[in-house]
Amino acid sequence: MQSNPDISTGLYHGLEAWHVRTPGATAVISVFGGQLLSFIPEGQVDLLWLSPNRAELPTPIRGGVPVCWPWFGRQGQSADVPAHGLVRTARWELLQANQSDDGDVELQLAPAPCIDLGLRLQMQLRIGRQLHQQLTSENIGTAPVTFTQALHSYFHVGDASRVEVDGVDGLQYLDKYDDYAQARLQQGPWSLRDPRDPGRSDRIYTGAGGHYVLRDPALQRQIGIRSTGSQTLVAWNPGADAAAKMADVGDGWHDYVCLEVANAGPEQITLAPGARHRLAQTLTVAPL
Repeated sequence: MQSNPDISTGLYHGLEAWHVRTPGATAVISVFGGQLLSFIPEGQVDLLWLSPNRAELPTPIRGGVPVCWPWFGRQGQSADVPAHGLVRTARWELLQANQSDDGDVELQLAPAPCIDLGLRLQMQLRIGRQLHQQLTSENIGTAPVTFTQALHSYFHVGDASRVEVDGVDGLQYLDKYDDYAQARLQQGPWSLRDPRDPGRSDRIYTGAGGHYVLRDPALQRQIGIRSTGSQTLVAWNPGADAAAKMADVGDGWHDYVCLEVANAGPEQITLAPGARHRLAQTLTVAPL
């Protein structure tokens, strides 16, 4: 590994960010939230969607890959805590940056430790023609700690209503739109055309993990998502009616699909003192 990667700092859509350039891709990571805002493999349009109607900070950034940690939503928490955890509105630091012989850039980033919870988080990004993103959670306290988490990826698509996602057929899911009342069985690929509840989705797939493929006919590409350390996949798009009530989404619901590798719902992580857990995703793109 070399120690002189092409990294600069500057504004991106008004946000303080690190800009990374490699022979195979460019990427942008926000200092606020440690949030991956853009990943553009050479010859592609951005794999990630970022709202053009961003609210002023410290409102969380809508788009990119928010880091939800140490809880997903407000799971197991009171109603007055920040949704999706503490670190997506925290200031992150760049701890280390190196470049491999093949030109990929590897970054280590972290927010301040959550001393009161006995948890510490670091994120590793490896940026090249594919992107590898890993969260490492460590129990730095003296008692076991249970938490939930997600990499809340907003994938940029040409038309969300035409997208299909392979890799979920036969999985059980819990549906927020029926208050997670019962486990349901996924039949075939995921899409917004599901006749059970067409036009919207907020599902937690359990027993998940492995490999998913987002097929996007409008952009004529497929995005591969390979996960490790994940037991859960969240598939979310609010649809037209709910999005119209969201100032930072609106008509933008057409332009993204959220697929979130996670540990949430019934699948939580418990760490003994000194133990670590790694949640990771690797993103690739290919012609459809």
